[in-house]
Amino acid sequence: MNAESLEQIKAQLIEQKARLEQDLKDMGFHPGTKAPKTPDFPESGGNSDDDNASEVTTLADEISLGEKLEDELKDTAKAIKSIDDGSYGTCKYCGKPIDEKRLIARPTSSSCIECKKTLTQEA
Repeated sequence: MNAESLEQIKAQLIEQKARLEQDLKDMGFHPGTKAPKTPDFPESGGNSDDDNASEVTTLADEISLGEKLEDELKDTAKAIKSIDDGSYGTCKYCGKPIDEKRLIARPTSSSCIECKKTLTQEA
């Protein structure tokens, strides 16, 4: 992969990292810490059972989404680190180069297509 492509991918990853961190903060999460989500129940306490159940369901949905965003943030940070340490673009399973088209399409990829297919048991 040429240096220009690598710099473009790094810039994209840095932008993605900032966006993910902001999205998590906007949702009441504390990215990069072990602190739990800050619940936001504006009318808590005097609500009906239905309202309370709805708030708990909403919180559960937000926590699930937050966990997915946290995972994406971790993958993004790992990709940035691997660019900085010179290991970006190498499959973590077989050690072969990851196709540049795959990295452009999914910059956080850490495995080549062949290994990914094997892991997901695709034919």
